[in-house]
Amino acid sequence: MRKKIISGLVASVFLISSSCQTNPVTGKKDVMFMSESQEIALGKEADPQIVAQFGLYEDPTLQRFINEKGQQMAKVSHRNNLNYEFKIVDSPVINAFAVPGGYVYFTRGIMAHFNNEAQFAGVLGHEIGHITARHSAQQQSKSILAQGGLLLGMILSPTIAQYGQEVSQGLGLLMLKYSRDAERESDKLGVEYSTKIGYDASEMADFFTTLQRKQEEGGQAIPSLLSSHPDPGDRYNTVHQLADAEQRKQNLTDPKVGRNSYLKMIDGLIYGEDPKQGFVENSVFYHPELKFQFSIPSGWGYQNTPQQVQMGPKDGSAVMGLTLVPGNSLEEAAQQSLQNYGLQPVESKQVTVNGLPAIAVVADPQQQQQQQQQQQQPLRTLTYFIQHGGNIYSLMGITTVQNFNNYFQVFSSSMQSFKVLSDPDKLNRKPERISIVTVSKASTLAQALRSHNMPDNRHNELAVLNGMQLSDQLPAGTLIKVVKK
Repeated sequence: MRKKIISGLVASVFLISSSCQTNPVTGKKDVMFMSESQEIALGKEADPQIVAQFGLYEDPTLQRFINEKGQQMAKVSHRNNLNYEFKIVDSPVINAFAVPGGYVYFTRGIMAHFNNEAQFAGVLGHEIGHITARHSAQQQSKSILAQGGLLLGMILSPTIAQYGQEVSQGLGLLMLKYSRDAERESDKLGVEYSTKIGYDASEMADFFTTLQRKQEEGGQAIPSLLSSHPDPGDRYNTVHQLADAEQRKQNLTDPKVGRNSYLKMIDGLIYGEDPKQGFVENSVFYHPELKFQFSIPSGWGYQNTPQQVQMGPKDGSAVMGLTLVPGNSLEEAAQQSLQNYGLQPVESKQVTVNGLPAIAVVADPQQQQQQQQQQQQPLRTLTYFIQHGGNIYSLMGITTVQNFNNYFQVFSSSMQSFKVLSDPDKLNRKPERISIVTVSKASTLAQALRSHNMPDNRHNELAVLNGMQLSDQLPAGTLIKVVKK
């Protein structure tokens, strides 16, 4: 055993030493188990999946803008050899993210909340920074080393083995610490890159204030210790200091902000949920384009994407999902879908759901006997395959065998509520859009919103959207965002 441990240590040292690569940003040697070619391959594989998951937001003007600024910034980055791609995805969530190899994505939700070109440029630089500093590769490598260290420690120390779960949780916090360090490094790179193409990087700090207000508005603020991103308030001061220093370093005396030009570009941008992709109202999901509706169980949360609708209770004890499934008949679709998921039917019957032909199937994972030995609570599913409008829909509920009887009625009630959507109000529902209007006379933001018939109960939301306070004094001629259908 001792020889094996020593051999393992020698092999680990060799692996680490042979995996050291120069970080393009810092110039220092980092342990990396992912080559640049692997990063590029990973990005190429992930990109179509991301596009399929969210869909692209079709706006040629905005797409041209982010590509132009992205390519301009890529040239001044630490990895200008990569072929970068920049895309706007059709999601109301406020987010921007990057994958290895040069792929950067902005949601239409974050594009709606920027209030000038400089804020966008700062976040663009931040995301490019994740790519240039190879943060994904670093994270993967650190995770491999940490887990390897944990396993080795369990072999050498019975005490560590006894508290393996607690140690693993500690390693989870360590990984979050690495991630927060990566975020801080990307903030610094975002300041550097956006300043290099002439923008006022301090505006990125102001956007962090918008993020913080959105968190507080939704009651979803996350303690800094358990968040993979540094606290927005903490980042505000740091980024302002970095921006001042970078402008002096680059001798940038008149940095660009581009407020009015940016606001005019997003005039007409869809804001919030797009009804044509499906929307929820009073615990009922409506899909105007596909012309169906069904009830979501009371108190359940949901997530809607172009590929599927997922629902579940807050405690995570069950999940239900709706997807389109291929097949020339219900029987073929059911058989193929169950096979794809590795499910073995326990009970199956043909039913009718509000006049629509359907098949209801109770199924368990295949090789149930083996799974029962491997896990204490094996799973069971209830699926309704429903034919409507030339499509076949799968509504699948998943929970443990132990909880299945408790959730059976919840699943089946929701699935049996599926029906043709015929309500003209729901079929013709239009999305809300950003509308850029001009303040006609000097007033507060609150007064300006009222003059454009914005209801009082949405004033705080619109103040955050504009990156302002309701009491802010606005000169005549100021452009602001309102929301209209």
